[in-house]
Amino acid sequence: MVHFEAALGRVLQGENIHKDLSVPHLIEKALERREGVLTSTGAFRATTGKYTGRSPKDKFIVEEISTKDNICWGKVNIPISAEAFEHLYEKVLHYLANREELFVRHGFAGADKKYQLPIRIVNEFAWHNLFVRQLFIRPEEEELKSLLPEFTIVSAPGFKADSTIDGTNSEAFVIVSMEKRIVLIGGTEYAGEMKKSIFSIMNYLLPEQDILTMHCSSNVGKKGDVALFFGLSGTGKTTLSADPNRSLLGDDEHAWSSNGVFNIEGGCYAKCIKLTEESEPEIYRAIRFGSVLENVVINELTREPIYDASDYTENTRVAYPLSAIPSSLEPSIAGHPNAVIFLTADAFGVLPPISKLTPEQAMYHFLSGYTSKLAGTERGVTSPQATFSSCFGEPFLPLPGARYAEMLRDKMIEHNTDVYLVNTGWTGGPYGVGERMSLRYTRALIHAALEGELDTVETTQDPIFGLHIPVNCPGVPDKVLQPKETWADKEDYDRKAIELAHKFKDNFKNFRKIPQNIAKGGTII
Repeated sequence: MVHFEAALGRVLQGENIHKDLSVPHLIEKALERREGVLTSTGAFRATTGKYTGRSPKDKFIVEEISTKDNICWGKVNIPISAEAFEHLYEKVLHYLANREELFVRHGFAGADKKYQLPIRIVNEFAWHNLFVRQLFIRPEEEELKSLLPEFTIVSAPGFKADSTIDGTNSEAFVIVSMEKRIVLIGGTEYAGEMKKSIFSIMNYLLPEQDILTMHCSSNVGKKGDVALFFGLSGTGKTTLSADPNRSLLGDDEHAWSSNGVFNIEGGCYAKCIKLTEESEPEIYRAIRFGSVLENVVINELTREPIYDASDYTENTRVAYPLSAIPSSLEPSIAGHPNAVIFLTADAFGVLPPISKLTPEQAMYHFLSGYTSKLAGTERGVTSPQATFSSCFGEPFLPLPGARYAEMLRDKMIEHNTDVYLVNTGWTGGPYGVGERMSLRYTRALIHAALEGELDTVETTQDPIFGLHIPVNCPGVPDKVLQPKETWADKEDYDRKAIELAHKFKDNFKNFRKIPQNIAKGGTII
């Protein structure tokens, strides 16, 4: 039987172990080891090989006596035996023990100190250690002296599993042991696996304390009003929460306690594809020394990033600390949300750019979590695919989706929170025919919703989805608000809308014992 902590402790001895290095030291090490290059912006650029997004089929949770009855097992939470995990852990430690250098980082998940999770990350690569330094919450010097990790990530991208004997599905693996409090990663260099593993762990631990964990971004207005933006990767969480007129709480992961909302992370992980200073100035300017560019194409002569290029993947990324956004709050803690916005990238092009939801519709769309997986966010996804992801974050939820949905419902009712559905996807036709919704229009619509400008506007009800659509909004042409009016072929619109409505209905059959009033909160055809 492996004594997990003692075995790791033996590996983490010696002069080749670098603990909690500063940003300059990590960049020097990464350059010395030829892990990447510096760009003209000062940011460090790395590439990740064939794994340029998460690999969901290679993610496992160890089936353990103390936790197995709580996990929602299935295609998202794939079980692996404790024996297989133990043997793979030993093999990974043996591999790491033979590396010339290892990099160790200590930090926290959770900005509210009452609910913080102390973590430790062991990395084979210096640039991965820089990534987690920027993404997780950085301890003060005094905190670092007494920090005792409650969860450890062991990341060995260079170690390839043998699926025929190791119990994995491929050479890559991301395995979480809730009982041993270890995340074991190998075979993939994609840095986002570390970030999302800790999020999955918080999604398991915090609901037990009656705290709702959420796959959402958040910002705060000048009056202290809090907004949440739910959505999967590529729907606009990071972009829309980085508003120079509002303070940023965080771009991806939050929790809602009895005291209000707090960020789980200490940094942002923004998409870079087609990034411009004009469209997203705060993100663009955050790309500087200390930031980590992932799979971004650069000019080899000038080292200038080419954000329009997708030679490696559409899922180009940048990681930077929250402090890189001038409007960010520190600590990233705020009050109870005034508004919740569900972001969907509708590849069918039939959902309205904005609609205010009734409580029943809010629960229906939260449980449905409709969007389109965008190219590159997961391995093998090369074009948008219609998908339903419970709670807009099913890949990261160890517990049944209904558990999170019930918590959200109770909190929204208690705090009288408004809920909107916003389509950041296609208009004027489906993917390949129409065009992506204008970011300028989306910003104007969200601004109007958060400022109460839509509260008294006349609405029309969509005859297929039952959504209430405002007839006008400052800064947005009236025609854009009504999706059917943007299509040249109105009959084709009806066919596509009905096709999507049936997908909603088929998906909702997966939810049993859901109150009838919520089931009726969806399509009305």
